[in-house]
Amino acid sequence: MSVELRVPSAGESIAEVEIAEWLKKEGDAITPNDDIVMLDSAKTTLPLASPITGILKQILKQQGEVALIGDVIAILEEGTPAGT
Repeated sequence: MSVELRVPSAGESIAEVEIAEWLKKEGDAITPNDDIVMLDSAKTTLPLASPITGILKQILKQQGEVALIGDVIAILEEGTPAGT
């Protein structure tokens, strides 16, 4: 099952973030609490962790792009990655 990775609320006055760095690449295995991406806002830099076990299927926003709170930035595929 596919799961959308969305930009979470980063504070009351923050409406957008910049994709600072992808810590995982497409096809990488992920487990809950694995940091997948770093997000920069006007006030802070925060990691966004995986909510599931599976793989990072598709990155929708590239490093340096701006995303609004609630935007889908990646698609995760739930399940046990092959070879684990």
